[in-house]
Amino acid sequence: MRILDRYVLREFVKLLLLFSLAAPLLFILGDWTDNIDEFTEDAIPAARVALGYVFQMPEFISWSLPIAALIATVFTVSNMTRHSEMAAAKAGGISFYRALRVLPVLGVLLTLLGLGLSELVPVTEGLRRQTLGQKQESYARSDFVYRSRAGDTYAIVNLNSDDQTIRGITVERPGDLETTPSIHIVADVAVWDTAQHSWTLRTGHYRAILDDSTDRSISFAELRSPRFRETPEQLAARPKDPEEMRYAELSEYIDILQRSGNEPLKLMVRQLEKIAIPVATLIIVLFGAPLANSSSRGGPAYGIGISLGVTITYLMMFKVTEAAGSTGSLPVVAAAWLPNAIFAVAAGVLLWRIRT
Repeated sequence: MRILDRYVLREFVKLLLLFSLAAPLLFILGDWTDNIDEFTEDAIPAARVALGYVFQMPEFISWSLPIAALIATVFTVSNMTRHSEMAAAKAGGISFYRALRVLPVLGVLLTLLGLGLSELVPVTEGLRRQTLGQKQESYARSDFVYRSRAGDTYAIVNLNSDDQTIRGITVERPGDLETTPSIHIVADVAVWDTAQHSWTLRTGHYRAILDDSTDRSISFAELRSPRFRETPEQLAARPKDPEEMRYAELSEYIDILQRSGNEPLKLMVRQLEKIAIPVATLIIVLFGAPLANSSSRGGPAYGIGISLGVTITYLMMFKVTEAAGSTGSLPVVAAAWLPNAIFAVAAGVLLWRIRT
């Protein structure tokens, strides 16, 4: 790595760390101010509150990463231009693209960091809730039918989260009446086994039908079905905040809702945004570099103003397209990726117009 690359890298990382660590402190202060009465009422020790905010730091950092990357890019490039460092590099035969070639690499690394944080946040959020003693809300569902991914149909009378028990269940598993029997199971109770990650059916009847002349039925006191592995939360189709679910969990939850006859467009958009928003960090770096080079006359306040304006516009576009995708006005892929596409085109135009 040459001296110029190390210089750009040092300036960018210095500014990135400053803003990406300062912003979470502001988030913590704002959250603490909003929740201090609740912490006091629940008599939560200060050490546990502090530990809860430690677990929440990945979420705060993920929020601040795009604007921190843009501010770091704008200030790095504008300072080099204002102090004639960019002019000196061009005089030495080094183009704008060559001088700042390290920035796209940093953008890719920050994108990977954002993707990692999006998977880490649901885990740390669970730890934060556990640390602060925030119990999961109880839920129940009665008289519903659920179709599993394996093709089994469960008719459930009552599902309760407090004891993770089903009262009254009928299982239907279709066969081909030649080699695979059709299964019909009726049980009074089913209990969720967290360790085995499966249900145990108690006090019921098991009936296997192979063809018109073969019909076998037995009574059982206890039956464990290896195919019946849907969790109580999945059976209840319990709504969760997308930020509380990892990408695979959100995909599975969407699949459950679709098999139940729903079309969760908003969740589908939010799932795609778990990739699109981290990628926005790379695009915003590519957009910010030529923008700062062409708008280098202002000082620090001007640079911060540009960064905030671009970031707010970017986030507003995500909100608008998300709303359009949630109502079906836009395809879900377009709703998640349209802001990135627009800013990528704008970045390409700005880069093309740069005098190298």
